[in-house]
Amino acid sequence: VANEGGKHWTVNEVRALIRIWSDRNIQQQLEGTVRNKRIFEQVAARLQKFGIDRDWKQCRTKYKNLKHEYKSVKSAQDSGSTSKSMKFFYELDAILGHSTMEHASKSDN
Repeated sequence: VANEGGKHWTVNEVRALIRIWSDRNIQQQLEGTVRNKRIFEQVAARLQKFGIDRDWKQCRTKYKNLKHEYKSVKSAQDSGSTSKSMKFFYELDAILGHSTMEHASKSDN
């Protein structure tokens, strides 16, 4: 999708991003807001602790791209197609699986 400032994300960088993203606190902040620059500044600061040098824009772009890719793989699977897959599907499913189910399980509340 988008070229993250000319520097590709390594597998370890993406794993670190997903690990931070899987933090309940970060997820809740992301779910509740559209203006999320401050949250991604926190994410970038936490990546820095792992020695990963990414700015908030790169983190947000990667987050959006992963989320978009996850959703398209998920909807392909839901329609019975198994041909579509992605590298971090299971990690993302652990984070996003509940939120894509929300519209389906609203009546369960």
